Amino acid sequence: MPDTPNEPSNPYRLLPAIDKLLTSAPLQRLMEVEGLPRDFITAIARERLDLARQNIRQGVAPLSSQQLLDEIESLAKTISNGNLREVINATGVIVHTNIGRAPLSIEAVAAVNKVAIGYSNLEYELETGERGSRMSHISDLIARLTGAEAGMAVNNNAAAVLMVLSAFARAKEVLISRGQAVEIGGSFRVPDVIAQSGGKLVDVGTTNKTYIRDYENAINPNTAIILQVHSSNFKVVGFTHSAKLEELVQLANAHNLIVVEDLGSGTLLDTAQYGLSHEPTVQESISKGVHLVTFSGDKLLGGAQAGIIAGRKDLIDKLKKHPLARALRLDKMTIAALQATFLHYLKGEAEHKIPVWQMISMSQAEILQRAKSWQAVLANCWEGATIVEGLSTVGGGSLPSETLPTYLLALPAIPGKSAAMLTAALRQQRPAIICRVERETLLLDPRTVLPDQDDILLDALKKNCSFPTSSRLDFPTS
Repeated sequence: MPDTPNEPSNPYRLLPAIDKLLTSAPLQRLMEVEGLPRDFITAIARERLDLARQNIRQGVAPLSSQQLLDEIESLAKTISNGNLREVINATGVIVHTNIGRAPLSIEAVAAVNKVAIGYSNLEYELETGERGSRMSHISDLIARLTGAEAGMAVNNNAAAVLMVLSAFARAKEVLISRGQAVEIGGSFRVPDVIAQSGGKLVDVGTTNKTYIRDYENAINPNTAIILQVHSSNFKVVGFTHSAKLEELVQLANAHNLIVVEDLGSGTLLDTAQYGLSHEPTVQESISKGVHLVTFSGDKLLGGAQAGIIAGRKDLIDKLKKHPLARALRLDKMTIAALQATFLHYLKGEAEHKIPVWQMISMSQAEILQRAKSWQAVLANCWEGATIVEGLSTVGGGSLPSETLPTYLLALPAIPGKSAAMLTAALRQQRPAIICRVERETLLLDPRTVLPDQDDILLDALKKNCSFPTSSRLDFPTS
């Protein structure tokens, strides 16, 4: 017969009472020294006890009191410290979507700090003393930098495309080349955005070839928009043809339609000057007559997450009055970061001030020098530390298959510790460290490690290095 709760052999009796857990030294320290509320600790203790009981019902051996206590303490510390943490990016992927995309410039961070800790003229006209528009802080900058008549921004590029389509294509048709009805990150598909806006997608052409006549043949009285989606995160190569922007604009003007171009990552600088393929700039699209251009704020622009919209003033004015403009509007900190980022471009200092462009433009000589300095620090600590040639990538759905030559610090796995164990240990550092692994070797790219992070990175590596016959976790610094 199964055990009952009153029988001595019952595994449930091995679980400690909640009161006993709360009076233990570790949990008392959390409450008395670290100041965590008793109710918070009690709730976590009850959760872990409930989980322990569930495990017992499923035939899992019960945890010891110490194991249970360790779990409660660890979970309480994890929650109370917050799980959004700083990360050192040693992967060589410049715009890394999973770890925050573009880092902000020092000036952008300072601008955010100023408006975050106090009040600002976010929607207040200082000259007149009347209510103003939050878009006034960046609209003119967008227009000046892109050559457009006007500009605005919402909370991301997908939202920008959604709002444009909702404003101008609800219950109407949107023409798009079959090869551009793509899926972007997170299974987010352009056809789904069009459907959500209330527009009707009309495929034209084929996957690899679409001509201007394909668009022309599809136009009817219910057509509203010709949507052009730049292939910023994929390439179609070989037997291909696409209609030129100038052709689309000419066709749209003849039929009173709107040409909308989703540039995705978007850029204001010519990527070709850094040894990459030429990525169409926003200025080029505007100069070719595209009516509305959308692009991201936190990719190649190098600012905060946002969806930038540049184009004709009459269209932008209508967008600013659309109900979604309120739902998708930016907060004061994002506006401050974007304004500071745009000012870098206005002053011609983007390459030297914006981290993304600092990394893209970084010379191989500079990268090699940093890699050698890292190697020198670890020379007496990590056996087999070498420098190898490698490749960095732009990332973030930008410039697919494009790479930049770099130098990598290569650290082989050590006795008793696999590469997986080492990278797991580095991820638990504060800040966490993310790198690449190939053939049981850790590869760290100086290109994407911010200059002021070198000492932190090297200190963490020293804690996990080894001499030929040792796998100790701690060594004196060299």
